[in-house]
Amino acid sequence: MTDFDFIQSGQRTVDIEQQAVSSLRARIDQRFERACELLLQVRGRVIVTGMGKSGHIGKKIAATLASTGTPAFFVHPGEASHGDLGMITREDAVIAISYSGNSDEIITLLPLLKRLGVPIISMTGAPHSALAQEAAVDLDISVATEACPLALAPTASTTATLVVGDALAIALLEARGFTAEDFAFSHPGGTLGRKLLLRVQDIMHRGDAIPRVTPGTSLSDALLEMTRKGFGMTTVVNEQDQLQGIYTDGDLRRSIDRGSELTGAIIGDLMSPRPKTIDAQTLAAEALKIMEDNKITALIVSDEQSRPLGVVHMHDILRAGIF
Repeated sequence: MTDFDFIQSGQRTVDIEQQAVSSLRARIDQRFERACELLLQVRGRVIVTGMGKSGHIGKKIAATLASTGTPAFFVHPGEASHGDLGMITREDAVIAISYSGNSDEIITLLPLLKRLGVPIISMTGAPHSALAQEAAVDLDISVATEACPLALAPTASTTATLVVGDALAIALLEARGFTAEDFAFSHPGGTLGRKLLLRVQDIMHRGDAIPRVTPGTSLSDALLEMTRKGFGMTTVVNEQDQLQGIYTDGDLRRSIDRGSELTGAIIGDLMSPRPKTIDAQTLAAEALKIMEDNKITALIVSDEQSRPLGVVHMHDILRAGIF
């Protein structure tokens, strides 16, 4: 074991990187606005490029842009000089990342990008560097110091670069009016996709599975219907199958607590009118929130004529992986 103070070292790194990120706020200015305007005008793709650690950050920025409504991909600058430059068209824009602003692999590409007429947005820590001078807009990612005590490993600077990339992506997302549903189409897998894409109609119980009684049904027969269908409730409908109310296990308990006379009672006298209903196109995640907010476990799915189309239970939503 060593007596080295790991906690102090870790906290120092967090402090330095926190300071680096905080200093960025003042640089979200007209240059940032101009960069966003250029990217919004792009009819093709946004090409992100960078060497070394900047390249790793660039890959993440490209992925974030692509998943938030700005088509983008990463091109390695070394590979671009050996054929991959063909991926870039006159309709595209380039985000070039180099803290020094003098990475040979990127500088080599500048004359070719200029010939294509491709707008270049640079992210550098050196506003007087070759890359910054040739770019249409240079975004300042400079930091006072790296967290690495040797000032060799990019640490605070890569964190700052990532934050500026996120700021670009989110500003563009908001400017485009990008919605949760748009996001879902880029993320169809896993819990996130289910949460954003699954709708009530995909999991609701239909047809004969819906508990139904009429207002004149006796309480005992209504309880039998509730037991058969297993939702702890039954819809109450008229002869036109229009929803008149709902009767639940909770209503039964409340009736007993009040000492109500239940012998010979009919559901029309005991039901709760105007029950909570939901549209079949509603997201299942929204249905779950309605249940949680109203402390209920099932919702009636109805059409525009107030006819029950289905029933969705909280357990159905939880089984679908939405929680």
